[in-house]
Amino acid sequence: MEYIFTSLVPVFGLILIGYFFKRISFPSHEFWPMADKLTYFVLMPALLIFKLSNAKFDANSINFVLVSLIAIFFTMIILIIFNKISPTKNSSFTSIIQGGIRFNTYVFLALSGSIFGDEGLVLSAIILTFAIPFINILCVTIFALYSDNNKLDFIYLVKSIVKNPLIIGCVIGGVINFLAIPVPVSIENLLEILSKAALPLGLLSIGYALVLKELNSAKKDLIISCIGKFIILPLFIYSFGMMFGLNEIMISILVLFSVLPTAPSSFILARQLGGDITLMTSIITVQTLVSALFIILFLKLFV
Repeated sequence: MEYIFTSLVPVFGLILIGYFFKRISFPSHEFWPMADKLTYFVLMPALLIFKLSNAKFDANSINFVLVSLIAIFFTMIILIIFNKISPTKNSSFTSIIQGGIRFNTYVFLALSGSIFGDEGLVLSAIILTFAIPFINILCVTIFALYSDNNKLDFIYLVKSIVKNPLIIGCVIGGVINFLAIPVPVSIENLLEILSKAALPLGLLSIGYALVLKELNSAKKDLIISCIGKFIILPLFIYSFGMMFGLNEIMISILVLFSVLPTAPSSFILARQLGGDITLMTSIITVQTLVSALFIILFLKLFV
C-alpha cells in the first residue's frame, strides 16, 4: 500500500494542484495555455530526445511495439462494432473513439519513471515513437468516415503527423541512437535539464484543463468510451503481450499504458474536425479521475 501511495500521490497530486490553481486563477488564466505550449513544443520533445538517444533496443522491442498497436486497433474495431449494434451520433462516436484509444503522454511518462525508473521511461518513449503517429492516423480516419469535414484528406493526415513535436522528438532521439551520432556533453546536459521540467509542468496543465461542470452530458457515450479504455484495451494488451512472449516489465508497462486516461489534446482534434466537444471534455475529465482506481489495481497486480 505504501508503494501505491508513493507512486500515485506525486502524479495525481500535481494534477490536483493544477486544478486548484485554476480555481484561484493562479498565476493567471492566460499563463496556463502558454505553459502547455512550452511543455508540448519544447520540454516534452527534449525529454524524448534525451531518453531515446541513450536507449538500448533489442529484438523484443519490435514485439513490444506490435502488441500496443494491435491492441489499439482491435479496441477501435470493437467500438465500431458496438456502434453498429447501438448507434450514437457520428460526432459523439468520434469522441468515443478518441476516449477509447488515445492516452495521456504526461501521466504515462511520469508513472513509468516513478514505478520502473529509467528503464520504464525508455520503454515508454519507445511506445510513444510508434503509438502517437498510429493513433493519429486512426483518429483522423475515423473523423473522415464519420464527419463531413472538408479539411480531412491525406495531406492533412501527413501534416498532423509531421508537425507533431512529440513525434519529431522521438524521431530525432531514435536517429541519434541508431546512427550512434555523438552528442556534445553540453547539449546532453541542456536536454536533461529541460526534460526535468516537462512532467511537473505537464501534469499541472492537465489539472488546469479539468472541467467538472459538464459531467452529466451523454452518460451512455461516456460509459462506452470508459469501457473501451479501461476494460477492452487492457484485456487485449495483456492477452497479446502473453501471446508474443514479452517479459514481465514489458507486459507491466503495456498494461499501465492501457489504463491511462485519454489525452487532453483529444479536445483540440474534436474542435478542429467537428467532434462532440462537450462529450470529449467529459470523457477527458472522467477518465483522468477514474484512471486512478485502475492504476491502483494495476499496481496491486503487476508491481
